[in-house]
Amino acid sequence: MFSTSQRFFQLIKAPVLAIIVVLMPVTASAQSVDREAVEQIIREYLLQNPELMLEVQDALQAKQEAARAEAQKATLASKRDAIYESPNQMVIGNPDAEYTVVEFFDYNCGYCRRALDDMNKIVDEDPDVKFIMKEFPVLGKSSLGAHQISLALIRLNPELYSDFHRKLLRSDGQKDATTALNVAADLGADTDALQAEAEKPWINEAIREVYDIADGLGISGTPSYIVGEEVIFGAVGYDQLMTRVEDLRECGKAVC
Repeated sequence: MFSTSQRFFQLIKAPVLAIIVVLMPVTASAQSVDREAVEQIIREYLLQNPELMLEVQDALQAKQEAARAEAQKATLASKRDAIYESPNQMVIGNPDAEYTVVEFFDYNCGYCRRALDDMNKIVDEDPDVKFIMKEFPVLGKSSLGAHQISLALIRLNPELYSDFHRKLLRSDGQKDATTALNVAADLGADTDALQAEAEKPWINEAIREVYDIADGLGISGTPSYIVGEEVIFGAVGYDQLMTRVEDLRECGKAVC
């Protein structure tokens, strides 16, 4: 494995060599450059000035964050209907609420299970806030099966979804299609109909729709949220989510 300095050296030595070639007298050729000597000079300079590596790393991180922010902004604009108006999702809370939190979740995500209390507290305390639930199975085949049944329930028994979501997310052990069907059965759903619906092509198309949104936003884990124009990664908790909502009330943005 390369050390940090070695990886950095590998990244910059080619551009530096190119600059040296350009700066050489025009009578010299690229072949006349003593590559080994130049690499040694670069290496010694970096070892004598290690803070340069931190400066370049910071600059790279800032550039990447700026690019991600632009990609997020473009995705929030171009996929607005899919984010907020897709038929393949459900609302928990007052459907007529003025303010929306979009949550990407996986039924096997332990952090999502803990974050359920945050959502419950918000929608119980504030009728002006609703959650849009994005079915985002990222934790393997079991999760995929559970979410396929969940999507089928959205289509066939939407009135059961809020209880189904809470009960399945809180259940112990690995959640899969069988676990989801058992929860649905406890709530009175027709499990044969759900199984048949879960096998229809639209189910996986609905999941791909969420994957496409997540890709554009840089979301790869759960839970993740959208509040206004801000994408929030991780189980940040009740206080941070409500701070964003209060900012939306105050100035129309998630961060005033």
